Amino acid sequence: MPAYKEENGTWSVKFKYKNAAGENKQKTKRGFERKKDADAWESMFKSQFIKSSDIPFDAFIIKYMDDLTQNEKIEVTTAARKQNMIDTKIGLFFKKTPINEITPLDVLNWQTWVRQKGYDEFDSEYGYADTYLKAVNNELSAMLNYGRRYYNLPTNVAQIAGSMGKSSADAMQIWTLDEFKQFITYVVKTPAKIAFDILYWTGIREGELLALTKSDFLPDHRLIINKNFQVVKGESIIKAPKTESSIRCISIPEFLYDEVMAYADKLYGLEPTDRLFMFTASYLRKEIKAAAASADLPPIRVHDLRHSHVSLLIEMGFNVIAISERIGHKDVSVTLDTYAHLYPGKGKEMALGLHNVNSNGLTSGQGTMEAQLLSLMTEIKQSLPATISEYENDDIIVWDYRNKRKNIISFQDLPTMLTLKPDPEAAYNTMLEDGYMELTPDTILCFSKRGMPTQYL
Repeated sequence: MPAYKEENGTWSVKFKYKNAAGENKQKTKRGFERKKDADAWESMFKSQFIKSSDIPFDAFIIKYMDDLTQNEKIEVTTAARKQNMIDTKIGLFFKKTPINEITPLDVLNWQTWVRQKGYDEFDSEYGYADTYLKAVNNELSAMLNYGRRYYNLPTNVAQIAGSMGKSSADAMQIWTLDEFKQFITYVVKTPAKIAFDILYWTGIREGELLALTKSDFLPDHRLIINKNFQVVKGESIIKAPKTESSIRCISIPEFLYDEVMAYADKLYGLEPTDRLFMFTASYLRKEIKAAAASADLPPIRVHDLRHSHVSLLIEMGFNVIAISERIGHKDVSVTLDTYAHLYPGKGKEMALGLHNVNSNGLTSGQGTMEAQLLSLMTEIKQSLPATISEYENDDIIVWDYRNKRKNIISFQDLPTMLTLKPDPEAAYNTMLEDGYMELTPDTILCFSKRGMPTQYL
């Protein structure tokens, strides 16, 4: 029965339910100041036992996150980020709507709401990044897939509605060396200036920067990177990096070491193991935006200083393997996938290099033969435009991720699968650009060489 008002003015609820053993029970709860508080308590209580798709969305959130955290499927920092995203970008919209009453049109309206929220609350000019919008959309889709598995939700309406955003960012924004030098002269606050210098000249991540201590800078001009700073539910946390490759010791320029030591020596009472920078990432975002505007430079993100560092190393001619180790990528392929587009215009240089190798052999002092050949072949491969012909002899995976069934067809058989879809060339381009194509709400296509997208496994 609905909540009812007692003679003393408070509200009570009384209802029947089935416990985990399937036994019929009755529950009464009194003393609520408002009717909506009583209704909310009843909804939360029932959610502990409801296993059907009419569970309210806010109760569903609790069950979803409890499963991920209590069963240790995700780390505490990941859980905090996920919870914040769900609470602020998803839960606020769907609220108490039963998950089986959410329609594809509701999802489209929600996507519009999230985009507008980006302009209203994050950046009035650019809104949320396309990759962030994609991540938010993927989170809702993952939740509804969870509902299909455990709450008898008949379909994932997020997949029917289609996604928003992009799985990969557009061409990254970078500053050249001259642009960075122009920018840094407009940074007024000393802590920000030192921080931006470290980011540009080392290529480390923001979280790695904010965790740095004086003792991390060694007298022989090396920098130890072995921790990461994050804020979780308002609490500052220093934790080890996620991967072993992120733990590294890199060489830094002498001028940067001297600059950091001079700054550290002026910090009163600073212990060797105290953090050098007692601000958070939001401070850096404000400072880079203000200084870029003053310097009349195109705005970039703080993370783009890392990209700018890699771009500088590439222009200086450093091997991709050395770059990958320096910036803490777990695999060279990650570096190549991220920065391949920074190798334009290298064709003539490679042709000249091949001519010289043919005439004179490999020059001593340029690294091992394996390193030179790997770098050379990588640059050749990345300088060529992606073409459909690269996949003409590749198998096509047809993956029914609802029923976990896989079928493999040849490239030549693919047009048969697309008789009701756009022309095959458009489909090929979609698979080339995105890594996959959604054929139906439950089926995707992907090239065998590209591999299966993890969100559909």
